[in-house]
Amino acid sequence: MKFSVTVTLKKDVLDPQGKVVQNTLLDMGMHNLKSIRQGKFFEIEVQETDPKIGEKKVNEMCEKLLVNLIIEDYKINKI
Repeated sequence: MKFSVTVTLKKDVLDPQGKVVQNTLLDMGMHNLKSIRQGKFFEIEVQETDPKIGEKKVNEMCEKLLVNLIIEDYKINKI
């Protein structure tokens, strides 16, 4: 069973890498860009047949290692 995890900085946390990307795109002439933020993406495959248990295990991975819960949010999707 596969899951995707998208990790983004919380709205109130500054995103210097996203700001550099935004400024570069604007300098490249992409003036319709309103904003951009950078994040992380994980594709996780677990040996589990029950989707609820699989998601619970992935959630545990996020909370223990993959996500800094102080400054980041995350979303899990079954794929």
